[in-house]
Amino acid sequence: MRAVDVIRRKRDGGELAETELAAFVRAAATGTDWEPYQLSALLMAIVWRGMTPNETATFTRLMADSGKRLDLSDLPGPKVDKHSTGGVGDKTSLILAPLVAACGAYVPMMSGRGLGHTGGTLDKLESIPGFRVNLSEAEFRAALRATRIGMIGQTDEVAPADKTLYALRDVTGTVECIPLITASILSKKLAEGIDSLVMDVKCGRGAFMKTRDDARNLAEGIVRVARLNGLRCEALVTAMDRPLGRAVGNALEVIESIETLKGDGPADLTELSLALAARMVRLAGLVESEEQARAKVRAALDSGRGLECFRKMVEQQGGDPRVVDDYARLPTAPKTYEIKAERDGFVADLDAETLGLTGMLLGGGRRKASDAIDPAVGITVRAKPGEAVRAGDSVLAVHYRDDSGLSEVLERPRTSYTLTEDRPSDSNVVLEQIS
Repeated sequence: MRAVDVIRRKRDGGELAETELAAFVRAAATGTDWEPYQLSALLMAIVWRGMTPNETATFTRLMADSGKRLDLSDLPGPKVDKHSTGGVGDKTSLILAPLVAACGAYVPMMSGRGLGHTGGTLDKLESIPGFRVNLSEAEFRAALRATRIGMIGQTDEVAPADKTLYALRDVTGTVECIPLITASILSKKLAEGIDSLVMDVKCGRGAFMKTRDDARNLAEGIVRVARLNGLRCEALVTAMDRPLGRAVGNALEVIESIETLKGDGPADLTELSLALAARMVRLAGLVESEEQARAKVRAALDSGRGLECFRKMVEQQGGDPRVVDDYARLPTAPKTYEIKAERDGFVADLDAETLGLTGMLLGGGRRKASDAIDPAVGITVRAKPGEAVRAGDSVLAVHYRDDSGLSEVLERPRTSYTLTEDRPSDSNVVLEQIS
């Protein structure tokens, strides 16, 4: 089968057969048969012509089968995961994984790193001294047996075709394509060995999907393709115009996650974490109704069992569990700059993307995948939308390491918020449920 024939078929709007998709995936995984420019040409043809649901489902399955699939059937209980499409201040994985584990499910979570203005779960975890995300399969299984949680990065054996194709998409303008996004996400999730998946599809300025229609289409596509591959899946479309919680930055977000598990987290972060955790618990079959799931998750939070699961998970993966009680053990930026309100008013808006980019420029994020991360830097939101401030009150605190280029960086957060005379109406975090 010639690559050019497969490319032409998709270019002309045809639905690719399984044998054609298999040749494409095999070439991406092995680096043989097709040239990189031929892989890129088919990616662009898919962007232009799309894929049918069955075509996407087959492509996703083949991507998952391009490497090793974990078999976790020896663990006596449901296996469930959550995946977010990425946002600013999105640290829900650190909160919901311990809560769901405390409710009786296993949470094998293969997470990613931050790129651009969005943060990554692995970067947050690695701000905890000693925490290891690069576990062997044996260590991953041991962590799941000991704590019901395993939080790791993608291994070389998992979905190798996705690694090749994602790298090509990043440099060929073929990232924004729902079938390709769907296959990339789900191929790794199918390989995890889970029974159920809850998707958090972000929507807004600080998200990858800027419009609600695009977010809904992606969520519906992922749920459909997951189920065609035998994976129970539901999705929430959630707001990402504003940062989630008050902390933006890796160590700062770890602290806020611990505070949330202690019952003292911001209302929006707590609400979303509980909503996602409840959906995971119900989808895992631990309860029969959403109401029962919410009650079970709330009990895990209020009793402190979720916090103890977090502490055990940190210790199991080599981290210092004392950070739960002593935040001084986490990296801390030496300097803080307060951005103050110039007049009285209410904070009406706070641009998530602007604050995410500010964190990246401070060193807390990556322009490219090879960039090093400074876990200590970031931003604390002193006044969230809906809260009142007086002239001279701090709206944002910028945590930084040195003064070089700081004045240019600070121009972004200074223009990231809007004040109004009247209190703005409350906004919902969860916009839609897709099931």
